[in-house]
Amino acid sequence: MAELEQHEGEQDIEKKIVETRQKFKNEFLQESTDKYDSRDVERLDKDDALVEGYLQWRLCVVEDALKLIDESLQWRKEFGVNDLTESAIPRWMFETGAVYLHGYDKEGNKLFWFKVKLHVKDTKTIVDKKKYVAFWLERYAKKEPGMPLTVIFDMAESGLSNIDMEFVKYIINCFKVYYPKFLSKMIIVDMPWIMNAAWKIVKSWLGPEAVSKLKFASRSEVHGFIDPEYLPAHMGGTDPFKYSYPPLPDDDFQTPICENGPIVSEDELESKEGDMESKDVLESSFSSEVAVKPKKVNFLEDSLRAEDNDKGDASSRTKGARKPLTTFKGALLDVSPAEELSFGSAETEKRCLIILSNVTKNKVAFKVRTTAPEKYRVKPSSSFCEPGASVDIVVSLHGGSQASPQDRFLVMAAEMDNSLSQELAQFWKEVQKAKIMEHRLRCHVVESLKQTVSPLRDSPVETGSGGLQEFHTALMRVITCNARLEQKLNSCLWVQKVLIGLVLILVLLNLLCLRLLTSSQQPS
Repeated sequence: MAELEQHEGEQDIEKKIVETRQKFKNEFLQESTDKYDSRDVERLDKDDALVEGYLQWRLCVVEDALKLIDESLQWRKEFGVNDLTESAIPRWMFETGAVYLHGYDKEGNKLFWFKVKLHVKDTKTIVDKKKYVAFWLERYAKKEPGMPLTVIFDMAESGLSNIDMEFVKYIINCFKVYYPKFLSKMIIVDMPWIMNAAWKIVKSWLGPEAVSKLKFASRSEVHGFIDPEYLPAHMGGTDPFKYSYPPLPDDDFQTPICENGPIVSEDELESKEGDMESKDVLESSFSSEVAVKPKKVNFLEDSLRAEDNDKGDASSRTKGARKPLTTFKGALLDVSPAEELSFGSAETEKRCLIILSNVTKNKVAFKVRTTAPEKYRVKPSSSFCEPGASVDIVVSLHGGSQASPQDRFLVMAAEMDNSLSQELAQFWKEVQKAKIMEHRLRCHVVESLKQTVSPLRDSPVETGSGGLQEFHTALMRVITCNARLEQKLNSCLWVQKVLIGLVLILVLLNLLCLRLLTSSQQPS
């Protein structure tokens, strides 16, 4: 029943995507094609995930999503986002270290740091600062499509002179309009009490769909969101990272592991493959984002190649595996699921299916790596896919292992020359890095069926095909109303404080007049 509802939901969103594209062409593109970058229009026409992101951010209301798309695409052309490069940004902005990407929160989301004390309001540089933020966001979006960010406003040693409300509103719009569904959380750390009024305004800008993502935390409370290894010393952390430029920090946008650090770069991996073909697990060392002692991380290679090439029945191999419902459209392969592999704690929820579909006219070689090879078995982990064909890859938890939200899988693919019969190991050594397609998948831990079904039995909410959507819509309306009421209440409290102040001034004036009158009536 649940799978049927999910299937109906997928069909509904597909219809909405088609409708959105058609209306955009008829209502917006016909007016003028010059107000958008043609590359953005082409991407909108081909990337289902992009359109779906706008729709979901606007509760699948097509008209609202279209307004968001129109505003977003106009902004992208105005700021030349597709052509933003490191050389297009003034060097001094990188050197200040006011904005950068570094580290991960406990959910595995990248941290986007804003050092507020380093920001000074200046109308002459505001445009360059906006492009600077757009540069970082676009850079990350291309490296990690679909992966959200956690924004950290570090308020330590900052004051009113560091608060630029226009710039803050722009940052809010980046996540509210220009990069929908990109924000995981926005954490304001160590905020001085004198800035309370300013951040209440910011809260109203976020809107009901994102207001729940705003978190205020002290230096001790921030540890509930981020482990000490990614927090600076003034927040009670142990991260030795010191910003410097050049080069850019997190230049490779490496994916985190629970304790061992990020995925090693491809260059380092390929340099070691020749010496380790006979081993089950590829072990590689890497340098972290700063000059600290290297850590080790294992990646699953083709440990059981003989078993993978076995001509056993494919249906029996994939039986019981969770089938994907979403698809990432890649240049060489379509990858299903698009973003997450979902594992549960029950025995029947410990296998997932990755489906790779070749969209080229040549054979495509692929291999799958994981950041936790001791926990997962991948079959096949390395092979090739014929033109127009698909390959089912089974990912299963090994033994009593449990999936973690910080576990990652990396799908790598490269096009092969059909005229050459080449060994896969040799092919991966010789293929150019620029020709390799990479797609990352994160792990999602779902609650067991018993835990999720029992509360719904007594729930008055209807669980039909449209019940969950209606409940979600109603919940968002309640949140919207609550936000409006809170805004009105804040306004009333402000007016009340002003009136109290005026009354106090009048009382003081009356007392002063009374004193003057009394002193004038006394005999000299």
